[in-house]
Amino acid sequence: MGSRLAGETAIVTGSTSGLGKEIARLFAAEGAQVAVTGRNAERGEAAARAIAAASGKAAFFACDLGDLAQCGELVRRVVEQFGGLTVLINNAVDASGDGPVAEVDLAAWQRKLLVNLTAPAWLCRAAIPEMIRAGRGSIVNVSSRVAERGTPGLSAYTASKGGLNALTRSIAIDYARRGVRCNSITPGYIRHEQRDAAIAPEKLARVEGQHLTRLATATDVALACLYLASRESEVITGIDLPVSGGSTTARALTFG
Repeated sequence: MGSRLAGETAIVTGSTSGLGKEIARLFAAEGAQVAVTGRNAERGEAAARAIAAASGKAAFFACDLGDLAQCGELVRRVVEQFGGLTVLINNAVDASGDGPVAEVDLAAWQRKLLVNLTAPAWLCRAAIPEMIRAGRGSIVNVSSRVAERGTPGLSAYTASKGGLNALTRSIAIDYARRGVRCNSITPGYIRHEQRDAAIAPEKLARVEGQHLTRLATATDVALACLYLASRESEVITGIDLPVSGGSTTARALTFG
């Protein structure tokens, strides 16, 4: 067990599987009390048990971010059980059906904005007063490369992530003097055994060629979140940190 997050209590949204689950695991391994959250109770309880089996401290809190009332209730329950809140990782995402702006339907547009932008804002709204009471706080919003460069057919998702980056800067400006920091992380292509196995070798080679170093893993992203959540980064707020193997820089080279 490490101690980089000793004394911290963290909510990690969307942490019953995938990237969020790895963030929760790493945070607990570094000494944080972790609230695992999501809609799937079976996966959430299993994730919390796995953390406990590794001598970490975690509990599962069911939460559907499509219902804004549950955002404040989640924060209230975590504070009640763990005694406070100092870290919030807004990782949960809706990446379902989308489309070009002239074709996307209203329900898909509203769902993306609700889960990917409004819910993180409402979680921050509930969490920030608790962080101020604790004397410190760190918020990390997990964004996307589409916020800075367009991708065909993703108008709602792109708008939601662009808004999340802007929200990050706004929170950083408004709450720096109250001891609350806010940053975002932009993952690139993340290695995933099952998905990578289904991709044609030539396509995977092209994806790898867009990176100056290597393809990132979920652990790489979790480590970046760990740094921004910890007191090691106390002077850092209002930034977006790409965790992408230099793919933003290399992209033009591979298509040139």
